[in-house]
Formats: sequence, structure tokens, C-alpha cells
Amino acid sequence: MKYKSYNLSNFRSIPQISSLDKEMLDDIVTVGSVLPFKVNNYVTENLIDWSKVPDDPIFKLTFPQKEMLIPEHFEMMNQAIQGTIDKTKIKLVADKIRMKLNPHPAGQIQLNVPTYREEKLWGLQHKYRETVLFFPSQGQTCHAYCTFCFRWPQFVGIDQLKFASNEARKLHDYLKEHTEVTDVLFTGGDPLIMKTKILETYIKPLLSDDLPNVRNIRIGTKALAYWPFRFTSDDDADDLLRLFEKIKKAEKHLAFMAHFNHPVELNNELVENSIQKILNTGAVIRTQSPVLRHINDNPNVWAEMLKKQVALGCIPYYMFIARNTGAQHYFSIPIIEAWNIFRKCYQQISGICRTIRGPSMSCLPGKVQLLGVSEIKNEKVMVFRMIQGRNPDWVARPFFAEYDPNAIWYTDLKPAFGEEKFYFTNELNSMINNEEEENDFE
Repeated sequence: MKYKSYNLSNFRSIPQISSLDKEMLDDIVTVGSVLPFKVNNYVTENLIDWSKVPDDPIFKLTFPQKEMLIPEHFEMMNQAIQGTIDKTKIKLVADKIRMKLNPHPAGQIQLNVPTYREEKLWGLQHKYRETVLFFPSQGQTCHAYCTFCFRWPQFVGIDQLKFASNEARKLHDYLKEHTEVTDVLFTGGDPLIMKTKILETYIKPLLSDDLPNVRNIRIGTKALAYWPFRFTSDDDADDLLRLFEKIKKAEKHLAFMAHFNHPVELNNELVENSIQKILNTGAVIRTQSPVLRHINDNPNVWAEMLKKQVALGCIPYYMFIARNTGAQHYFSIPIIEAWNIFRKCYQQISGICRTIRGPSMSCLPGKVQLLGVSEIKNEKVMVFRMIQGRNPDWVARPFFAEYDPNAIWYTDLKPAFGEEKFYFTNELNSMINNEEEENDFE
């Protein structure tokens, strides 16, 4: 299949789009002027069931919907589009709305960007002790954009909101100095949007003998779901697979972090063949997704998806909760509801599928997992733990919050048993205050 990409400027040329009414098309333009919109012909021809639009889950996953903006923001954007042909003025309105959508949640700018030799490294994030995230500048787009994506600020043309670097040397030097780091995650965007020869310029230095601390290389990607030709018939597909083999030969572990949000993304022979090609290189494929209203908020959908993944040789990894950014109000469900989906899914799958962890929030203190609901001393409580934490000592320590069936995010929670704070609150606040003082000094 020859690659064809669609965005706001040409999406009306998608052959199947003629089945949609004018109001829906106009809504796509309005919302897509705020939240990024991009889709390709593989998605439109193979994953979307156009007879079920607008309720088809992959359509909602890739095409902006009116309700993805709150009414006030939708009306602001709609009036700007209808009232002017000046694209600069339209962008000013869009940017004003974007800044109200919590573009970088969980302290990504304030707390996650490391400093190396008195320089902020804006292409890196180092939140957890063992893991560094790297944002290669050539990989800060995708084969198609997910409408829930918490990385949406990478794609809207606001430079001060974008993480990106093309300096492999600085990544190498930072890792050499920070010997506690064992894992490097290439993220974006989608690193596999890059040509293999570019990706290799970033990966090859990590295979050198002077970085013995780096044991695991991760690649976060949705290419298997949105463009599986990347591993079969793209002009450098074989080169990519050979690069994966080089990682294995260097005695590094390659974790291919695949994003699948619905079973339909797995249900074709091309994806199955691509998965097998990746596994044949010695890589391990781990799968993850948020639980999303309108897309997969059903335990049966999750059970089907996990069973299929395991049958194909993948390892279920995370069920996330939709982050508090962008169109969260459209996709989010209460934490308790997410836990019930997880629990009912868990009851349907065998032990080898139960490697999945969740439901988990990637929030300010760390990856916070709801373990369940309990009753202690006649008080109904929600039981949490951290899978990852800004302080490693926080990891795997249970803590309790008041039972709240309406809470959708960490910030909605209140400590149980009359406590004023969670055990980590004072230390977390100290981290925030120390960072603010350093920024003020600079």
C-alpha cells in the first residue's frame, strides 16, 4: 500500500468521507483546529467500519469529535473560523484554548526535564531513577494521531510546549554520568516514523561498551496498529529489523512498547506477520493502552484484546487511566469504573495474560495504581500503591483514600481515616518548591 496522509487541509478527499453530513465535517475542522488531526489510508481503509460511523471506535480514536472540546471552547473556535480567513488570528484563538487544556500534566516541564552541566536538556525527561525518556526531533509526529493522546502539544506548532532533541551526544554524555539509568525509552510522537538510518544514529551510541549501565532500550510506538508496513514493505523495513538484531547482539534488551487500543487493530494478517518479524529479532513486545470511554470501556473488549495479544506472542503491560489533559472530559471514566473493568477483564483471562497492571494513573507523584476497594474500621476506602515513584522508596507502599465513585484523577482523591495528607505529600511538595526556587534563581 502506498502511504497517503490526511489532515485538515485534505481529509475531505478521503473516499469514505462522503457518507458524513456537512455538520460533522465542519465539527472535525473546528475541533481539529485545536487538537491535532492526522490519519492515513491504512487506518481509513482497514480499521474504520464506515457503516458504523460516527460510533465506530477507531473513527472516534482518530477523527476529532465535537464533544472533545467543552461547549465554551468549541464555540470560541467555531466563531473564529467562521468570522475570519486570517489563519494567524485563528491560531491565536486555538493557542489560547490549548493553554487551558493542561498541555503538560504531571510536572513534565517543571520537574522532569533534567539539567546537565547547567543546561536544560529539553529533549529528555528523567522522572524515575532507572528510566530516561528521549524525544528524537525527527520522530515528533505519528502515522496517525490518537484523539486521546496526552502528547498532543508535540504536534500543534507551539515550540515552547515541545520536547525534542537531535543531539545524540548529549544523550550519551548524560547517560554516562547518570549510571543509575538502566532504561532509555525513545518516545514522541512516534520514533518509528523516522527512517532507520536516522533512528540508528540515536541507538548505536547506546550500544557502546562505555555505557554498561544501559541495559534496556525501549521504543514506544503505534506503528503496528497504524502502519504495519513499517516492518514488511517500507523501503527500509529490513534495515529496521536488522537494527533490532544489532541491539540484541550487543546484549541489550529491546522492549518494543506497542500501543493497541482496540481488538480491531490486531485482526489482520499483516499485523500478525509484522509482530512475528519483530519477535524474530529477539525483541519483546509489551502492549499498553488507556481505558477510554467511547473506545474500549468494556471488560469484554479488553479481555478479547489481551487474549489476542498473548496468542500473537505479546506481553500485556499496562492499563492506564486517561490523563488530565486535552480531551480528558470526553474519554475519562471514574477510577472505580476503570477498576471494575480491569477486575472483570482479569476474571476472563488466564494467568499468562495477567501480566497487565492497572488501572494506573501517570500523575505527579508517579504511576499510581488502584488495587481495589476495601472496608477498614467501618470505613469504605480505595487502596492504592505506586508502581513507580519520583522517590523510589514510595514504590509498592499501599496507601488509602476515601471512597469516591466520582473521582477521575489523582487530584480528586482525599486521604482516608481523617488524615490531612498522603504519606508522600510533604516530600512531593518539597520537590516542587525546590524546583521553583531553582527556576527563580535562573
